[in-house]
Amino acid sequence: MSVEQFDQEMAKAQENLKKMQEQMSQIQKASDPAQRQKLMQEHQTMMQQGMHMMNGMRGGGMMGCCGGGMKGGHMMGGGHMMGWDQMGSHYSQMTPEQMKQHQYMMDRYMGMQQMMMDQMMQHQQHMGMPQR
Repeated sequence: MSVEQFDQEMAKAQENLKKMQEQMSQIQKASDPAQRQKLMQEHQTMMQQGMHMMNGMRGGGMMGCCGGGMKGGHMMGGGHMMGWDQMGSHYSQMTPEQMKQHQYMMDRYMGMQQMMMDQMMQHQQHMGMPQR
């Protein structure tokens, strides 16, 4: 996945996250239990879509950019998890430009992952709240 493709996918994921945040705001304001439940279900669906997008970014080449042995977002090598030895050789085969691109994508991805986890925590928190 090129940096440009990654940025396009990241923009979609950020838009999805913005919608989740708006939904959470509506959930917090909802006084009708049925409406609140509907909003919670919509938020759950949006979170699942967001995770699917995030997995696609990771599996689409960000983690395995540059022709390394990673496929589908999993560090697989010969049917088992790639160990540190194999990872070291993967990184050592990157050019400085590839390493910069990889770091850029990882930094953005990890920030988005943190925001997704925040949404999940808020969702769980509101699941346990008594209905108004």
